[in-house]
Amino acid sequence: MPRLLSVNVGLPRDVTWNGKTVRTSVWKSPVDGRRMVRRLDIDGDAQADLAGYGGEHRAVFVYQMDSYRYWEHFLGRNDFTLGQFGENFTVDGLSDNEVCIGDRYRIGSAVFEVTQPRVTCYRVGIRMNEPRMPALLVAHHRPGFYFRVLQEGEVGAGDDIVKIADGPEKITVADTDALLYLPGASREQLQRVLRIPALSKGWQSSFQAMLQQDSSSNTAPGNPGLANEEQAPAWPGFRQMRVARIHKESASVTSFVLSPVDGQPLPVFGAGQFIVLRLLVDPGKPPALRSYSLSDLPAADHLRISVKSELNGIGSSFLCNRAREGDVLDVSAPRGSFTLRPGQSTVVLLSAGVGATPVISMLHALAAEKSQREIWWIYGARNSVDHPFAEESRSLLKELSRGRGYIVYSRPAPVDRVGKDFDAPGHIDTALLERIGVPPGSDFYLCGPPSFLQSMRDGLQTWGVLAENVHTEVFGSLEAITPGMAQVVHTPHLPQEPPGSGPPVSFARSGITAAWDPKFKSLLELAEACDVPVRWSCRIGVCHTCMTGLIDGSIIYDPEPLERPAPGNVLVCCSQPSAGVTLDL
Repeated sequence: MPRLLSVNVGLPRDVTWNGKTVRTSVWKSPVDGRRMVRRLDIDGDAQADLAGYGGEHRAVFVYQMDSYRYWEHFLGRNDFTLGQFGENFTVDGLSDNEVCIGDRYRIGSAVFEVTQPRVTCYRVGIRMNEPRMPALLVAHHRPGFYFRVLQEGEVGAGDDIVKIADGPEKITVADTDALLYLPGASREQLQRVLRIPALSKGWQSSFQAMLQQDSSSNTAPGNPGLANEEQAPAWPGFRQMRVARIHKESASVTSFVLSPVDGQPLPVFGAGQFIVLRLLVDPGKPPALRSYSLSDLPAADHLRISVKSELNGIGSSFLCNRAREGDVLDVSAPRGSFTLRPGQSTVVLLSAGVGATPVISMLHALAAEKSQREIWWIYGARNSVDHPFAEESRSLLKELSRGRGYIVYSRPAPVDRVGKDFDAPGHIDTALLERIGVPPGSDFYLCGPPSFLQSMRDGLQTWGVLAENVHTEVFGSLEAITPGMAQVVHTPHLPQEPPGSGPPVSFARSGITAAWDPKFKSLLELAEACDVPVRWSCRIGVCHTCMTGLIDGSIIYDPEPLERPAPGNVLVCCSQPSAGVTLDL
């Protein structure tokens, strides 16, 4: 009979890793006597990162003595102690190849249910002093698993582990883990695992995304269960386009219509996507890379961007002050996941300032398809002088049978007329949305200055809007994901050390280009040396958190990830440049 060998607990602590401080609870130690297991944790135990660990479905982590022996042999080590893998329960038996999601067990006076495999991150690598560990746990089918506590009670080393119910579908922990992280998932497997009520919500969402891709015509590689991967860009690198038309939209926003020099038709892009321009601002310096949202209806013969002139903006100053009709620019393929979701729910296009650019493209697309959905265009500007697309948006709303608009001016000019130029003075907030009758069950698309996005996200959450119904586009760097580490915001810069001799690596959103130095093990490490905001978790090619758009260039993987992302994307945590690259960072 399986047996509980050790109960291990630990509190958050700060550890030094690569010269940085990491907050973690991966260090667990055995306890004497019996401990009370509660719904969210064990007495004396706590999680440092509640976004990745803990909660009802991840209350207790279980690892097996058989896997201890396996890793001792594989790694050639004999220094393991109980709790070595960050587990709360070290057990004899309960193999990942035998335990199924939804199985229930009684240990002591407590009752547990298996909810998911462990999600491995870099911290288990720190604890094991083995950076490969997150990938090894998955590749060798020995992840361990989590318990949900169905009945609180006391447990202690030596307790028998009694199985009291089988999980439906009988899908093992190892198979569930492989289904998410390794290639080769079948539709039948995905459907089966989604029929298990005990499976945690996060894993259900991942498998739903994989099943949705399997049901669509998109057969591109990549794993939507791990990251929101786009289809391959329409063309690699940059394509030359001519400035066909320049049009002033407002006092500060100018539109540029770009036509392909080769005259070949453009593939249809997704309304809300963006392009990257490579601008030769100064012949003696590397090109400036700038991202701009597309602001028009997808068309085969042109792209339109709309640029706000910024006082110290290198890209916007070049375009708004120096670009002329007939000039030729280097243009990337459209990309980005800020696109309209299918469905019948109300669409709310919320923007402020130049944030109108991607959502006016969405409004064009909805008008072109004569959408029958209820559609709100809600926009905030200073006044009519700074109000781009005013007539354009009104005209598009008239083409929609259920289109409604509401304009807010923060500083109306004396000539601005309520009811004609704008609807109310002030700012956009959820109180306004509620007052004008916007349904909280809508799909919300947000774009604008960082303060606007933050206040609207917070307000919508308080209003009860589901997180999955709120879609945002961020101009500039994306918010970093650095689990366990305090986020310190620095201005991106070139590495402090002397420049390397390798190919140039350009970070498009951050606007810098650094020469590659082989002393860095990955593009991620170079980005960190430049204080470029990055996203990561496993750092070894498992989780795809670090997936980044590869705008131009080529890379090699070392080590090879467990599953490669879709073309046009790169896992920066385990890749190096084989030629000059441009990254969407």
